[in-house]
Amino acid sequence: MLDGFLTESIVGRAYESELIGVNVRNVRDWATDKHRVTDDRPFGGGAGMVMRCEPVFAAMEAVQTPGCRRIYLTPDGDPFTAEKAEALSMEKHLVLLSGHYEGIDQRIRDNIIDEEISIGDYVLTNGTLAAAVVIDALARFIPGVLGDEKSLTHESFTRKLLDFPQYTRPAEYRGMSIPEVLLSGNHTEIEKWRTARQEEKTRQVRPDLLN
Repeated sequence: MLDGFLTESIVGRAYESELIGVNVRNVRDWATDKHRVTDDRPFGGGAGMVMRCEPVFAAMEAVQTPGCRRIYLTPDGDPFTAEKAEALSMEKHLVLLSGHYEGIDQRIRDNIIDEEISIGDYVLTNGTLAAAVVIDALARFIPGVLGDEKSLTHESFTRKLLDFPQYTRPAEYRGMSIPEVLLSGNHTEIEKWRTARQEEKTRQVRPDLLN
């Protein structure tokens, strides 16, 4: 699932340049039975399957390093934010555990996980996509990954404001013109216009950010 993601676009270039390193491991490699089973039915009954302790503990013990941060991707974790992405970008080694099925045995969460992260209030088929989101977001904060470092200071959420409208050539298309201020060359007025548009959109779409 991560092959294309790790070889394309900005993340692909950062990976190729060794600005970030990603090792994808399959928990099934640590299963001990002939069918490489990593899940079982939940005690107490209920729908779905739960990931077992043995292969996950063994996998974590094999890949973790001293001082690494072990993270479980789960819908009931702490919300993932730009601040969290920046903080994680400063870590030397992250181990991201992707949940599957109905989740993982609670003993895993209690004993070998340092932090639980949710990328949103919804459920995915598995946590691999969530891990990709975390990797992509934190990679942007690593020096050299972005070509234009201004992108970090002007983008949404860095300043708790949503982004302003963007336009490019042509200045007029099918009778639709761009705002005159963007053609004025007056950078002070352009910044004022952009900030006003950011505040306006944030009030409409995400008023909680203003609070």
